[in-house]
Amino acid sequence: MGHYQRLLTLVDLRQRHSPALQRAAVLARESDAGLHVLACIEPPWSWPLLEHDVRSKSQDGFVLEARQHLEAQIESLRHQGLNVTAEVVWTADPHAEILRYVEEMQPDVLVKDVERVGELRRTFTTPLDWQLLRDCAVPLHLVGEGGHAHPRRIAAAVDTGGDKAPDSPLNRRIVEAANTLALQCDAELHLVHAFDPMAVFLGDFSGFSASWADLAGDLQASERSDFLHFADACGVPQDRRHFLLGPPTLMLAGFARDVGIDVLVMGRIQRRGLERYVGSTTEHLLYQMPGSLLAIRPENT
Repeated sequence: MGHYQRLLTLVDLRQRHSPALQRAAVLARESDAGLHVLACIEPPWSWPLLEHDVRSKSQDGFVLEARQHLEAQIESLRHQGLNVTAEVVWTADPHAEILRYVEEMQPDVLVKDVERVGELRRTFTTPLDWQLLRDCAVPLHLVGEGGHAHPRRIAAAVDTGGDKAPDSPLNRRIVEAANTLALQCDAELHLVHAFDPMAVFLGDFSGFSASWADLAGDLQASERSDFLHFADACGVPQDRRHFLLGPPTLMLAGFARDVGIDVLVMGRIQRRGLERYVGSTTEHLLYQMPGSLLAIRPENT
């Protein structure tokens, strides 16, 4: 992945402050990329109850007000010399509309504010961020309220253990994306891997006579060795390699807070035995770390 050329940013006009727009402006400035800002307006729940003429006039008024508000937000970016365009879309299905824009525009990355959704609401509905993590065809940069607008520390979270080669296509894509971002922002680049010893319970080890502790120790040593070999191949300095022990979501979130990671770059899938209960590690990290995520999709998915 080379320097960014086209950025697509989603903003929620109900928010006074958009960290995603600030981050996108930094990336556009550092890479001299074009920036398109999109705002989606959803009709209120009572919309079908209104008369047709009332709906038409109200929609026009909503869109005009939103467009003026959006233009006011991006005017300062244009004064800074950035190539910024903007559009407001009225849609009852933001998810489908966003995917359509991604398909037509083919941006290098989609930048969006993290939407904080309560656990109870997530029980009944799938948050838009989660839908985009599963369906968006380009890298998805979800920006939290913490961290610096101009990233100073970036970490590539890779999965180098198990039955897959450490230099798997997804790991390579994660490191490449993290390296591209670090180069553009002149940021530190770290490499991290989280290994959960509890994964031993989820595998089929019925043919082994060794104790659980011995087996877990052997797996940990193997995972650490694979990770260090991969770090060597990537040329990562010793002080920027981080091998974590524990549940991936918990450990990665704590690592990001403790080290001051502004952007954690990771894949959108989890594999091996942990898949059944940490398959949404990326999704759950949205609500546990203050910084941002850059989610990389595997090829041909």
